[in-house]
Amino acid sequence: MGLADMERQEFIPPSREEMEAAPPGSRHITFFPTDGVLSSFLSGDPQSMAVRVSYFLRESDGILLARAWFGPGAKGPPGHAHGGSIAALLDEAMGCCAWHTGHPVLAARIEVAFRHSLPLGRVYMVEAWVERASGRKFTLQGRLRGQDGVLYAESEGLFLELNDELKEAMAEYREEMNYPDGVLA
Repeated sequence: MGLADMERQEFIPPSREEMEAAPPGSRHITFFPTDGVLSSFLSGDPQSMAVRVSYFLRESDGILLARAWFGPGAKGPPGHAHGGSIAALLDEAMGCCAWHTGHPVLAARIEVAFRHSLPLGRVYMVEAWVERASGRKFTLQGRLRGQDGVLYAESEGLFLELNDELKEAMAEYREEMNYPDGVLA
């Protein structure tokens, strides 16, 4: 398929069931709320025509998994995802991984290595994990692969755990906004 054909294709998003089907050995987790409060700009709209994301936790090793679909709203080069949308997904997944393990963090630095152009209209898999922890500093890594195992991008990030003042402010925010338990834990 040529680039012009890729541009003209009809983008049919995957079903909610397909997006939320847990990979083997994992369970679906809701990390960001999608209604009633401000949601993530990246994964907060389950009907987005840019990026749709569902998160999972692999119980055996605590690795965060995600199923992601890049639609025409994430377009960069003809028929392919913009690098910023890929970087945003890896940033969010690494941050979610740290938060889900009980470490509320913010990114201080992320690096993304793009290995292949990522075609739009397909479902991809993400893995994110804590590589190292030292005091308030956490090094996380992430990978974005196709269903066939092709590595499209990988990332490493330095994340800093929130200080006590910010943790308290976040707890108050969660309470005021009625976040369910387990969401932005």
